[in-house]
Amino acid sequence: MKDLLSATRGAVAATLVLAVVCCGIYPLLVYGIAQVAFPHQANGSLIVTRDGAIRGSELLGQNFADAKYFHPRPSAAGNGYDAANSGGSNFGPTAQKLSDAIKDRIAAYRAENGLKESAAVPADAVTASGSGLDPHISVRNAELQTARVAKARHIDEDRVRELIKQNTDSATWEILGEAGVNVLKLNLALDNH
Repeated sequence: MKDLLSATRGAVAATLVLAVVCCGIYPLLVYGIAQVAFPHQANGSLIVTRDGAIRGSELLGQNFADAKYFHPRPSAAGNGYDAANSGGSNFGPTAQKLSDAIKDRIAAYRAENGLKESAAVPADAVTASGSGLDPHISVRNAELQTARVAKARHIDEDRVRELIKQNTDSATWEILGEAGVNVLKLNLALDNH
């Protein structure tokens, strides 16, 4: 009985010490380091406008449907860009529903951007990302939307191209992945133009 009480007391003490260290001290230490070293990223990479309003995160896509805005990738996350329901459509490459959806999206993309029936459409313009929340589109996708956006805003296409360039994130360490245009940042830059 004495051994059982001793073992129980040791187990309870170890559990309390580990709970304090793992659930208190360690998270506070990591939080403090992140707030000092990477405050923007640690707080969600939020985009705040001049008037102090939070417009979103650099890391999460938002839906834009108006002709004066660049349109993001399609989203399969909930009701479109719903971070609480992040995920893809889970359709396999041979799924008829996926094939039909892509054909419809290609036709819609060509129509809204004034492209010919035979014009190549970037894959990211008609397929959702794995998370459904991708904030970037390809540079080619942005280039194909330039004429529509410039016309809707009554501004020069060269000015729109310059804003695209300013809001293009390069490949990670210049070698991993491809350059991508952050749609939210670009559309906010257009609104501030």
